[in-house]
Amino acid sequence: MIEDLFLNVHRPAQYLGNEWNVSKKDFGSSSLSFALGFPDLYEIGMSNLGLRIIYGVLNNLDDVVCERFFAPEADLEAALKNANRRLFSWESNQELINFDLLGFSLGSELNYTNVLSILDLAGLPLQASLRDHKFPLVVGGGPATLNPEPLADFFDLFIIGEAEEVIVELLALYRNLKKDYQSGSLSKESLLIEFSKIAGVYAPSLYGLDYNTAGELLAFYPKFDILPVKIKKRVVADFESSYFPCNWMVPLVPVIHDRITLEVMRGCPNRCRFCQARSQYYPLRIRSKEKLISQAKLAYASTGYEELSLAGLSVSDYPDLENLVSELTGCFKEQGVNLSLPSLKAKALLGNVSALIAKIKKTGLTFAPEAGTPRLRQALAKDFSEEDFFKSVEAAYQCGYQHLKLYFLIGLPGETQADLQGIIDFSREASELKRKISGSPAQINISVNPLIPKPHTPLQWLKMDSISQIKEKQDYLKANCKNRRLKFNFHNSQMGFLEGVLSRGDRRLSKVILTAYKKGAKFDAWSNYFSFAKWQEAFAQEGIDPQSYLADKPASAVLPWDFIDIGIAKQDLLAEFNKSIAIK
Repeated sequence: MIEDLFLNVHRPAQYLGNEWNVSKKDFGSSSLSFALGFPDLYEIGMSNLGLRIIYGVLNNLDDVVCERFFAPEADLEAALKNANRRLFSWESNQELINFDLLGFSLGSELNYTNVLSILDLAGLPLQASLRDHKFPLVVGGGPATLNPEPLADFFDLFIIGEAEEVIVELLALYRNLKKDYQSGSLSKESLLIEFSKIAGVYAPSLYGLDYNTAGELLAFYPKFDILPVKIKKRVVADFESSYFPCNWMVPLVPVIHDRITLEVMRGCPNRCRFCQARSQYYPLRIRSKEKLISQAKLAYASTGYEELSLAGLSVSDYPDLENLVSELTGCFKEQGVNLSLPSLKAKALLGNVSALIAKIKKTGLTFAPEAGTPRLRQALAKDFSEEDFFKSVEAAYQCGYQHLKLYFLIGLPGETQADLQGIIDFSREASELKRKISGSPAQINISVNPLIPKPHTPLQWLKMDSISQIKEKQDYLKANCKNRRLKFNFHNSQMGFLEGVLSRGDRRLSKVILTAYKKGAKFDAWSNYFSFAKWQEAFAQEGIDPQSYLADKPASAVLPWDFIDIGIAKQDLLAEFNKSIAIK
């Protein structure tokens, strides 16, 4: 019995698959089966809105059964191996190897070894070239597929961009080809060619690359004339009517974001030069206030959650934010439902927004200045007014708020020690502003992350700071901040370095990822699991210099991700990059 595996594991309820509002369809009577997974723990994966959307879209297809899987904790992994059992789906405990397709939502580069661990536990060969028609097709989607090349050896297909429409098209085609493929009369290569006719679908095995003797990428090309030279990112044009999971699944154990998440927009009106998410979700689309309120009511009625959250790249720029917040707080005032907002622009709080939220619950407010000085914010094209910020913070303190969270980046183009000091001075001023209102300064939680110049951003040609440079800047901030009200939280510099390499890497990194996994690398986003030494050994064993991926890139370079058309011209990104580095 599968339940025997859960007798001595941590939080067994996370594996039961019988949450409130879960889909229960008959696996055996469905024409197509899709296992949808997130390569991290349940508590992380169930906080992902994209996973919930695709799960609902697929289970709304009559002849398709979609079930979930996540990375098991170490104790369940050991139990599976001891019992000689394969990893299974959560809903019906069906072994993953029995599904037609396995889909991974790829949100972070630091989850890549978890993908291999899951494939291994499921009994699948890790490399796509070793999997024939007897194995499920392995599909990847999500933000990390803006540069899928480091994972090219392991995936049959990637969906580039927003997946809720393309996944339906892909399954419609597979429905017609499944019998021929699984009987062996249609080759895998031929099947992948057919899939590649769908806009947004990329099959890496169908494309070739040329390198020079220095290891620099010279060319990327399709192996067959019928294939597109560039893969165009898919975008859901009618965002207003697109699927939203109003029958929100309620986890049986606490998860990171244990609440209803309303997606108010996709895309962003701002042009921050460091932001990859803008390119991922470009162009800007906004959901109407009426639709959002309807979704909130339906989701609340199906769950009883006591918290709603607004999600989007720049919720502050929602055109009717104050009225949306007012109506949502009014709708749920009697039920005591809390409304939480993500990082905000100060101007969004100059009206009544902070007071409206404070009437329900005085949560902390979050802002993202990104840099400590106006000069660096200008270099980033960050729309942030210090005057508006301090006015809105003062108003928030008057409404009863006790603390703030601020996000900053280090390793920015043209950064000096004065810019680092600016982070301290800016945060101290925000803290002291509360003293004149309540007699004591506010606590400021300061999150400091290294800049990773990611693909499809204007900074993609910029070098990333080395681990030693990041540490030096972190040490400066720690040594020069004596204020006990300012609490710094620094991102692990080695994790940031690895994320930078994997995000900017090419296809040669597949062998490094495989070697690191074989050495025991796993859960690299978790500090208690992360082992930088294993990755260093893997790079050395495969003869790959990771630092080469983080160096400055000439404008003429062929970048590993250039074959993806995100809808923003490369020359426009380059023009923005040149503006950034010109600021002194």
